[in-house]
Amino acid sequence: MNDRLTPGQFEQTKVKSTISNSVVYLGADVAKDSIEIFSGHLKLPTSVSNSSKGIASFLKRLRKAPSTPVHIVCEATGVYHKALVRALQHEGFPVSVLNPRQARDFARACGTLAKTDKIDARILADFGARMQPAATPSPDPINEELAVLTARRQSLIQTRADEVKRLGQTEHRFCVASIRTHIEHLKKQIERCQEEIEKLLARSERLQKALEHLTSVKGVGRLSATLLLAACPELGTLSKSEVAALAGLAPVCRDSGKFRGQRTIHGGRLSIRSALYMAAVSASRFNPVLSTFYKRLINQGKPFKVAITAVMRKLVIALNSIAKKCPHFSPAS
Repeated sequence: MNDRLTPGQFEQTKVKSTISNSVVYLGADVAKDSIEIFSGHLKLPTSVSNSSKGIASFLKRLRKAPSTPVHIVCEATGVYHKALVRALQHEGFPVSVLNPRQARDFARACGTLAKTDKIDARILADFGARMQPAATPSPDPINEELAVLTARRQSLIQTRADEVKRLGQTEHRFCVASIRTHIEHLKKQIERCQEEIEKLLARSERLQKALEHLTSVKGVGRLSATLLLAACPELGTLSKSEVAALAGLAPVCRDSGKFRGQRTIHGGRLSIRSALYMAAVSASRFNPVLSTFYKRLINQGKPFKVAITAVMRKLVIALNSIAKKCPHFSPAS
């Protein structure tokens, strides 16, 4: 018996799975200037501008829709999706923000190789109906501001590092003077950015207490703790495996039959790993528990990269455990 579906049967299956669910899932493909919407059988605009006026008109039509539970699914697109998500959450509509890779892999699994904004919106709606993702919680404004400031600081530091490299690659008088002036300017901007971060931390007793708990772990400095709070606001709400996977520090199996592939880390947030790296290096030298663990791995012949990654994983799990016991990590506290 042939269990494969023909293209026509597959399309019918997708439509049925979307409509039969008690919740209506809407797909919203967000671009810089426009938002493509797939609403199935609801009478909603198929496209609006990605502006306050366009989003307001979409919400107005959404409020007038039949009293059926609606759940919107979109992809993370840098900053472009944030205005829509913020407006939907303010109006009380559940919205799920997906990793674009997750949505694209789902499209390929469904046999959809073509990619347009309209197709992406339909795929997002179908993803919602089939996978029923959890709603993305509303971000805490202070956490959002901290994330923006720390990201800007890291960007300035990277630019300064690039300029320092260029300084060693030229002897031209004007170029040397220009690069040195730029480096000095970047140094001042980094200092000002750090001052803004400290002002923000001073305004939030919750973040101050959270920093105290994180820095109680030997090897974790104030800067590393601040970067971690900005990169991982979910800290303290996840299990051991979830926080390791979110940081991209969980070894991924690559086995097939009798073959046993090498375990490697994959995915996760680079910003979390960046925040953990220097703390792990310090902890591998000065933290009694992690130092012993690190030396044991090195003595077993493990490369530095493997050993320090293992330390990072243990460290983020330990910090997550501390955060679970501390009420100050919750924005509601």
